[in-house]
Amino acid sequence: MQHFITIAGNIGVGKSTLVSLLAEKQGWEPVFEAVDENPYLADFYTDMNRWSFHSQMFFLSKRLRQHIELQEKTGSIIQDRSIYEDAEIFARNLYSQKAMTERDWETYHAMYSAMVAVLQPPKLMVYLQASVDTLVRHIQLRGRDYEQDIDIEYLTNLNNLYEEWIGRFSLSPVLVINTDNLDYVQYDSHLDKIWEMISQRLHGRDHLTL
Repeated sequence: MQHFITIAGNIGVGKSTLVSLLAEKQGWEPVFEAVDENPYLADFYTDMNRWSFHSQMFFLSKRLRQHIELQEKTGSIIQDRSIYEDAEIFARNLYSQKAMTERDWETYHAMYSAMVAVLQPPKLMVYLQASVDTLVRHIQLRGRDYEQDIDIEYLTNLNNLYEEWIGRFSLSPVLVINTDNLDYVQYDSHLDKIWEMISQRLHGRDHLTL
């Protein structure tokens, strides 16, 4: 594998869009989330307490399989969300909100920790940062039915967990990009600037934030 970078960030921040645009621009292979393949997702949204462990274990196993497959590739990879976020943001939030029992959380986190110990981390973690207002605007614009009733407090809790997690993440160099005033869909110059920052960081320069 030549390069392996991950685009991280909250719901609605624009990860998938950026992955698609950069992959096309640079000729890299995009690797996306398997959200639509989760057989527990509909049940989870109906009864989080009952199905949170099942849903998160599916995502964890799917992410592990995906991560192993991408480690075997020879080209450059750009990944949409990481295995680390599945555990440290979404599963942890369910546990903190008491939608996952302590027993399930401990079982889940033990499995996650064992996986992380043997997986190759990305060469660069790109964290897309945004205010909750920006996230809500993006979610409304993309119009997914199941996202339209997402609670503001839920997004805020996730944002807080993201900030805590990225501050202590040490497995890879980190590039933080605040997207509140960026529109890399409409403006090529914004996309070019993001790629410039990624390229600089991949080549060992010290720019860490945009």
